Amino acid sequence: MSTGKPLLEINHLHTAFRIKDNYYDAVDDVSLTLEKNEILAIVGESGSGKSTLATTIVGLHNKANTQITGEVLYQDLNLIDLNETLYNRIRGNDIGMIFQDPLSALNPLMTIFDQIEEALIYHTKMSQEERKNRVLELLDQVGIPNPDRVARQYPHQLSGGMRQRVVIAIALSCKPPIIIADEPTTALDVTIQAQILDLLNQLQDETGAGIILITHDLGVVAETADRVAVMYAGEIVEMASAVELFTNPKHPYTRSLLKSMPQSDELEGESEELHVIQGTVPSLKNLPRKGCRFAARIPWIPAEAHEANPTLHQVAPDHFVRCTCHEHFHFEGEAE
Repeated sequence: MSTGKPLLEINHLHTAFRIKDNYYDAVDDVSLTLEKNEILAIVGESGSGKSTLATTIVGLHNKANTQITGEVLYQDLNLIDLNETLYNRIRGNDIGMIFQDPLSALNPLMTIFDQIEEALIYHTKMSQEERKNRVLELLDQVGIPNPDRVARQYPHQLSGGMRQRVVIAIALSCKPPIIIADEPTTALDVTIQAQILDLLNQLQDETGAGIILITHDLGVVAETADRVAVMYAGEIVEMASAVELFTNPKHPYTRSLLKSMPQSDELEGESEELHVIQGTVPSLKNLPRKGCRFAARIPWIPAEAHEANPTLHQVAPDHFVRCTCHEHFHFEGEAE
């Protein structure tokens, strides 16, 4: 992992969406770095702000309904200050995005070849022949059999796993130094999921890219990530190396997520009940304005255990946790 300047640096980022006449933060004061050759996983339930963070980085929000403040620094540029023309030079060329739903990300009226070639036309000076060879090389690289035939097909003619591979090929076509993968293995069977994760690792080995992996699958995180940021209700509530997070989780939300994972090993033939986290992530309009945002889902923890204005505390080298409630947390029914 690089110890020099980060590939990407996010400082005090806020992304607020307009609902009627008010703006509500879906990403609330998030600060992160991404290093070269690193996989940074962003985890949390649906509604925690993970995908909004990703789309903010690549500038995909309608400015008429969105307020964005803070910094997303890449090569001394604050990306959130760029106009659409300048952002288009960055998207695809410097930051590749693997979208969550490949069927909606792909154009149903364009062949696979045309969709992959589009980025090469826009960002490179390749000749037509060079572009053709690059498209076929990419399709082969992402493990698609018979690239010549698939290149002539349309998205609806491919399986979900094949479409996901095409989306990856598009994201990687210009060999970007940063790749954002938003739930890249959702709705895929376990075999294809493993192949796609292996593919991302291989491509990272070849290019040294930094990868932001957005997922709710902690099993995937355990297998692939170097560092992990846990998001809840728009905030980062815990951040640490993957090894540290899985062996020494601190925040009640992180511990609850880990306890909710199905375990393959059963104790002496006894099957433990799967842990269920009470309640749901609050909606944007109902986010608590003060105090710990997770407090309502752990009502057995006394109010005085929470900070009035929770901040991130360093509890170990490079391990940060929001709110002092982690010092008093225990699962309901357990002794503190």
